[in-house]
Amino acid sequence: MNHLDTLQREAVIDIASRAGAAIMQVYANGFDIEHKADDSPVTSADLAAHRLIVQGLSQLTPDVPVLSEESAQLPWETRRQWQRYWLVDPLDGTREFIKRNGEFSVNIALIDDGLPVFGVVQAPVTGVIWHAERGGNAFRRQGEQQQLIRTRVPSPAPLRVAASRSHRGPRTEEMLSRMGDIELVAQGSSLKFCRIAEGSLDVYPRLGPTSEWDTAAGQCVLEAAGGVLLAADTGEAFHYNRRPRLLNGDFVALGDASLPWQQWVAGLLSH
Repeated sequence: MNHLDTLQREAVIDIASRAGAAIMQVYANGFDIEHKADDSPVTSADLAAHRLIVQGLSQLTPDVPVLSEESAQLPWETRRQWQRYWLVDPLDGTREFIKRNGEFSVNIALIDDGLPVFGVVQAPVTGVIWHAERGGNAFRRQGEQQQLIRTRVPSPAPLRVAASRSHRGPRTEEMLSRMGDIELVAQGSSLKFCRIAEGSLDVYPRLGPTSEWDTAAGQCVLEAAGGVLLAADTGEAFHYNRRPRLLNGDFVALGDASLPWQQWVAGLLSH
């Protein structure tokens, strides 16, 4: 597995930061909202960040294809040939962006043989960046300050559980009721994975669909910090680009892999 060198990693972090700045420019100046075929919202900020990231990554690694949420129409016959590619969500949390609550992010992950081997999550409002390399450490960077981050192990009670602001159905409510003494923390976008990675949250359950670009960068950060992102039906780590559709199944993200998550999801999984 060929990892990126330091200069390439820093270049990707810079691309994510510039995308975040482009998003904030739209955020400050107002924007129109359109809807895609699946009724999900899209704004000019999504498209501006998409163009900037795709151009930047294509110049950095011309031989590595880029799959972005805003260019997801690539056929499976093409994608299935890819050993290594960039998986990008230019603006994760468009609904949070539209609500102006600040909880949206830029996600960039390098996938190799189905696994995220480098991930960057950037929070445009604060400028905070989380980044990690598979087999290495996870870091939180703000300005010139960078710190190593680790999950909370063992997770103390009450468990701090990330609850999606925009997506929470009855199966999730039932799961939460089984978890005992918990503190619910509303949080949008892939920032949930980063909060677990840095030890400010413990669990993020998601019983319902997400897309592969929603989870890959956050998974890389979380795993490097000592956590796990597991498919709720198999208990296996998430893999990418293994099937025609780009939707993920139910999952649970944990800072402490020893938590009894199987008891929480028993009988609640979608099939």
